Amino acid sequence: MKVNETIRMIKEGRMDSLLIQLYGEEKLTDSRERCRMVLDGYGKTFGTEEDVLLFSSPGRTEISGNHTDHNHGKVLAGSINLDCLGVAAKNASCQVRIVSETYGQDFTIDLNHLEPSAKKAGTADLVKGILKGFEESGCSVGGFNAYVTSNVISAAGVSSSASFEMLLCSMLNVFFNEGRMDTVAYAHIGKYAENHYWDKASGLLDQMACAVGGLITIDFCEPAVPVVEKIDFDFASQGHSLIIVQTGKGHADLSADYSAVPEEMKRVAAFFGKEVLAQISEEDVIAHLPEIRKAAGDRSVLRALHFFEENKRVEAEVQALKDGRFQDFLANITASGNSSWKWLQNCFTNSNYQEQGITVALALTELFIAEKQKGACRVHGGGFAGVIMAMLPNEIVDEYIAYIEKAMGEGSAYRMSIRPYGAICMNDFA
Repeated sequence: MKVNETIRMIKEGRMDSLLIQLYGEEKLTDSRERCRMVLDGYGKTFGTEEDVLLFSSPGRTEISGNHTDHNHGKVLAGSINLDCLGVAAKNASCQVRIVSETYGQDFTIDLNHLEPSAKKAGTADLVKGILKGFEESGCSVGGFNAYVTSNVISAAGVSSSASFEMLLCSMLNVFFNEGRMDTVAYAHIGKYAENHYWDKASGLLDQMACAVGGLITIDFCEPAVPVVEKIDFDFASQGHSLIIVQTGKGHADLSADYSAVPEEMKRVAAFFGKEVLAQISEEDVIAHLPEIRKAAGDRSVLRALHFFEENKRVEAEVQALKDGRFQDFLANITASGNSSWKWLQNCFTNSNYQEQGITVALALTELFIAEKQKGACRVHGGGFAGVIMAMLPNEIVDEYIAYIEKAMGEGSAYRMSIRPYGAICMNDFA
């Protein structure tokens, strides 16, 4: 379908059902216009005579399972109604050209030269990594043009880079692999790209949540083949919204803080001759507590205990959702946040303890929730600086946003919802 024909399809409402599911009914007019604009952008850049397809890949939110995946634990995550939206078409060449409206980028990659740059950084290297990952996986690649826009907030723990990676995987799967690939393959290719082309020690959580879509639980006990279960739960029916609050960028270098979390957990596992905590039990740790405290340190012990209890919470939350016990689900969200704050200790960095944006935002949100007697909150993502999550009834969301932005700054709070689809070709739903 040509660009102008696709624009006409959008205007006639033939994609409205999907747009409502992806972005919400209240965003229907805006989402139609956004699709038209990205199609128009493609047409102005590449011409209007090619057959094009529309693609969408969401950002993600971590609902529970804070810092568990790297020790082969369990997580609960969801795709959100912020996404990378792209128009693409095959170009019968050995070149991939990508134009990013959001970041003002326009670059071309030769499929015969997929080696990373010396810096191993930036979008072009990431795209090369995705293409090379397809080749290494025995999948086909080819030349195509893509025009992409994104409203996935960067540096907010909602995986803007993974969203982009999964968008490209969807394009390559549809264009050159007859749609045969599954979303687990997408995630492994995204991980490969970040590991080898960015030198970033990423796991699979971000990519899996963006690729699969909806509300999912992942067990990383066997990380090469994680067990993924999609939870059939209508989040919108509960009348709650998910709010992400940016608390300010930390000024300290946090790489050591992030690295210390898995390292200290693995130090406890090493006491038993194992590599990760999933290979031992909480009972083992408690039974040998004096020796482990001496060998690994007290914070390592506390972080290990967080890991075991957080895994149980993920299981409890999943079961509560399956049983329709939404208040029990929220109670476990609160418990997860408390554990991250007290046991995992990733809400501020000891290297700059006077800078505590996350804990200030959490304290204010807890005061708000205590007054309203409704809702839950927790640190979101890696922690130490950055972002918190609140889950609140819709009728008090506007009040909360005004309240928290007065303290944390205008535009710091983002209202989101869980969408049912991951990385998709939108034309399949028209």
